[in-house]
Amino acid sequence: MNQPFAAATCKHDVVVVGGAGHVGLPVAIAFASRGLRVSIFDLNEATVAKINGGELPFLEEGALEPFHEALRSETLSATTDPSVISRGESVIVVVGTPVDEHLNPDPDAVPSALQDIAGHFRDGQLVVLRSTVYPGVTRRVEAMFARRGLAVDVAFCPERIAEGKAMTELFELPQLVAARSPEVRQRAASLFGKLTNSIVELDPEEAELAKLFTNTWRYIKFAAANQFFMMANDAGLDYDTIRRAITYDYPRAADLPGAGFAAGPCLFKDTMQLAAFSDNNFALGHSAMLVNEGLPLYLVSRLEEQYDLATLKVGILGMAFKGESDDTRSSLAYKLRRILRFRADAVLSTDPYVTTDPTLIPLEQVLAEADLLIVAAPHIAYRRLDTRLPVVDVWNSLGHGTRV
Repeated sequence: MNQPFAAATCKHDVVVVGGAGHVGLPVAIAFASRGLRVSIFDLNEATVAKINGGELPFLEEGALEPFHEALRSETLSATTDPSVISRGESVIVVVGTPVDEHLNPDPDAVPSALQDIAGHFRDGQLVVLRSTVYPGVTRRVEAMFARRGLAVDVAFCPERIAEGKAMTELFELPQLVAARSPEVRQRAASLFGKLTNSIVELDPEEAELAKLFTNTWRYIKFAAANQFFMMANDAGLDYDTIRRAITYDYPRAADLPGAGFAAGPCLFKDTMQLAAFSDNNFALGHSAMLVNEGLPLYLVSRLEEQYDLATLKVGILGMAFKGESDDTRSSLAYKLRRILRFRADAVLSTDPYVTTDPTLIPLEQVLAEADLLIVAAPHIAYRRLDTRLPVVDVWNSLGHGTRV
């Protein structure tokens, strides 16, 4: 039977469930840097061991120093033991919410994950959902706890950071705080007020849509840029030159992005969640998907018009989903590689940060063996690239223009 706890005697101010990943670990470090006692619960034994051993399991700019300081001061620890949940005053839940192979979200992903560990929660705790969720999931979680007779306060406070910028943006960006009652909203606002002075209060359903709208808006903007790139490129013109002219000292166009692979674990997935929420009556979102997901094939098709691609070895520079990252989740570089393996003589790939792909080879070997290069992730290291090989750089990271 679940037993209530006294907040004054709990061992941890915050327990982060699923806290060893790209969303959970930065927020755990951030709270620990503010002097809160934080514990991470995660099922990945190897990653938990790395954290407790002082090793960040992925790149996150500015995280290493506060991470080490939190370990030294014993304000941060990690465990695979779910009983730690019962010893936290606040429990922040970070659970992956992918779409399936048919682009359908799973509204039960978060409630089911919590159901499995529900026996460790206690009356009086604040439970904060941090994952991006399908609209209505917060209500499902509230109902799940109610069915179990647990009197916990449930809030939805979605993460809003860009991967790699967490240690800045967690403290600078406004935090959305949503709950069913003013009292619970205030409790969650007090917690996140330790990180930022700017709190925006909403109802749960409003905040769920706000998070999906945010990521979908970014995805659509990237699709517009990529479509513009294709139009300019087909006309024999350089999109980046045109974009610089449009955005120069013109605030209404300042947010027009450059072209590039719109990828990663959030934007595409959240656009598809929003499409499902609207009963797939979201032509704009689906069109954005076709443009962004179609960019690798567009590039290869244009190359086939210029080269006898079947006779060439193609080198892919960067396999992460974006520059200065080691995260390959949903990276379109891998889609590009699959296409090229079918159409080119051979494909060589490299990345200075990715450690999870055993097929990667050093940059020097790619440069020595390839006939043609494609920049798939605009890592800063490639800006100093010294090669006579033809380079396809849709990002214009090398400053040579974006024509293909």
